[in-house]
Amino acid sequence: MTVGILVVSHSAAVASGTVELARQMAADVPLVAAGGTEDGGIGTSFEAITAGLEELRETDGIVVLCDLGSAYLTTDTALDFLDDEDRARVHVSQAPLVEGTVAAAVAAQTGGDVTAVLAAAASAAGPVATDRPGGTTPDSASAPDDDAVGCGADGGPSASASVELVNESGLHARPAAEFVKTAARFDARVRVNGVDAKSLLAIMALALPQGATIGIEATGDDAQDAVDALVGLVRSGFGE
Repeated sequence: MTVGILVVSHSAAVASGTVELARQMAADVPLVAAGGTEDGGIGTSFEAITAGLEELRETDGIVVLCDLGSAYLTTDTALDFLDDEDRARVHVSQAPLVEGTVAAAVAAQTGGDVTAVLAAAASAAGPVATDRPGGTTPDSASAPDDDAVGCGADGGPSASASVELVNESGLHARPAAEFVKTAARFDARVRVNGVDAKSLLAIMALALPQGATIGIEATGDDAQDAVDALVGLVRSGFGE
């Protein structure tokens, strides 16, 4: 499934910049910016939004993210001019523009359907749940001892490993997106330092720098393959 993303902003620079940022992490996702007015001013454009929807028409679904209230109003007006079939394929998210677009784009890049993309965008609306007891900080959360194999709480296969971040930027932005995309290839439930390894915002919230040790834990039939792939990715420095 291909999900397209339309970014609607009062500023052409904000819209295009958000799309540019998201493309760094989701190069294959159709992303369109609809920002500013026809004369280059601040505001939203019915024509630009309509053109963006048309550009994304061949996708299986469209997710729209907006910056301010009137952007939603202009988007709603544009949607009113679509036929019922096209209108049913468009979904407007209430997520924060930049964070929501990036999270949505990564979800789309990993093959998520419209529901998954909307959920990823929505995760940007509130604090990331880390499941770290006792207020443990991200860089001090306990990591598994090197490599381990066993059974998870549900009795399924489990695997774990610890690995040091060697790339200069640590687990931020593009490396975090690569980590999430790799984790998403596997059916196993994967966590890194206590957070969901398939959530871009959760991974970025860890803010792990170069030299930090991360603990990877997976449970499921392909748990070991998931851990091996992620360890290999980290040790490669994410290609940087």
